[in-house]
Amino acid sequence: MAAQRRIDLVLDSVRRLLRIGASANLLNLLQKQHPADLAQVFSELPDKEREAAFSLLAERNGRLAMEAISELGPEAGAPLLATRPAEEIAKLAQEIPSDDAAALIDHLPEELSASVLNLMRPKESGVVENLLEYDEQTAGRIMNPHVFALSEDMTVGEAITELQTNRDVEMVFYLYVVDERRHLVGVTSLRRLLLVAPETPLKRIMTADLISARVDMDQEEVARQVASYNLLAIPVVDEENKLVGVITVDDVIDVIKDEATEDIMRLAGVAGDERVFTPAGESLRKRLPWLGVNLATAFLAASVVGLFTRTIDALPILAVFMPIVAGMGGNAATQTLTVIVRGIALGELSWSNSRKALIKEALVGIGNGIVLGAVAALVAGLFRGDPILGLVLGAAMVINMFVAATAGVLVPLGLRAGGVDPALASSVFITTMTDVFGFFSFLGLATLFARYLAAAG
Repeated sequence: MAAQRRIDLVLDSVRRLLRIGASANLLNLLQKQHPADLAQVFSELPDKEREAAFSLLAERNGRLAMEAISELGPEAGAPLLATRPAEEIAKLAQEIPSDDAAALIDHLPEELSASVLNLMRPKESGVVENLLEYDEQTAGRIMNPHVFALSEDMTVGEAITELQTNRDVEMVFYLYVVDERRHLVGVTSLRRLLLVAPETPLKRIMTADLISARVDMDQEEVARQVASYNLLAIPVVDEENKLVGVITVDDVIDVIKDEATEDIMRLAGVAGDERVFTPAGESLRKRLPWLGVNLATAFLAASVVGLFTRTIDALPILAVFMPIVAGMGGNAATQTLTVIVRGIALGELSWSNSRKALIKEALVGIGNGIVLGAVAALVAGLFRGDPILGLVLGAAMVINMFVAATAGVLVPLGLRAGGVDPALASSVFITTMTDVFGFFSFLGLATLFARYLAAAG
């Protein structure tokens, strides 16, 4: 809370200083902030104010400005660069690590990004271009190619000297050991390096059994490995097991945050890259297709209701309770779906171990149906003075809760097996199923017992 209050104070000050044109005071304020705090301030400013604040900072402190928009993310950060000349962007891009620069340049318009790469120093542009050759959301795209490595033929003393004299070393979590062809052969820690005699060969203290990521590995799988093995960094190798980069835990945290946000938004049928201040036209374009699919499936549910028009005409009270059955089924399905999609995303659930999850969720669904169905039956019976109506409502809820639970497991797993993102498409199919089965079970049971319901009415 204290940190957020401080951010709010900085934000108010930035707006006030922009309004009165106090550029010197504004620059002084911005330069005192951490890049992550600046990113939050930029994210909450309107477009014009954000551009003005960034431009001022970029002119005087390009490194801090670029670090801030790296923290902001490429989707929001790249538009701040897109209005600037290619020469200036090329200069600014060289102020940050290659992987961050690649992410920002990749989100620039195609012609502008090509111009920027041509204008960057050959060494830096080559590194960025190499990163851009890898597919998005893979280890190769998010790795830092500047990785410190030691030859397996070195002694500990030579390794320490190399470490002390290497200017490219910024942050060393682990010391990776390579052979003469740069194949990754082992890893050791800085602590272990300092606790043995200088003449000890690296081969004797390194660990040959280490965790690494292939350049084409999905970034979610990289994040799972880092989390599972409690790593601070993970080396990245190519198809020949040559060390080509490293992914540090701060990059993994960004991946986890982005993937979690994407999954949550997709469960609601919203594009993962949509933000609070995304232009209305773009939001409309991204949301409309899935709402159209929902509309089509809603007609399917309506057609089920249409099969029982005679029953509804004879017993209009049924229309009062229909939304209860469908609504409770939809809510129960959302609960199950959230748990299952998370399990799939974390690698906890697959077809091979899905039976246990299916049985568990089915039991939960039946249990919820019995308890809530009994409550609904009691309320409906007292409300109408018709115990048969209450029993029909309760039985329909048990059926639909069971359908909701099993569909919440099987649908996302089936979509995953078919190569479709379960977070994106599951909710549409499951909502349809709970509506269809909810209406069908309630109205079907009401039709079977119509004689008794009519007599009670």
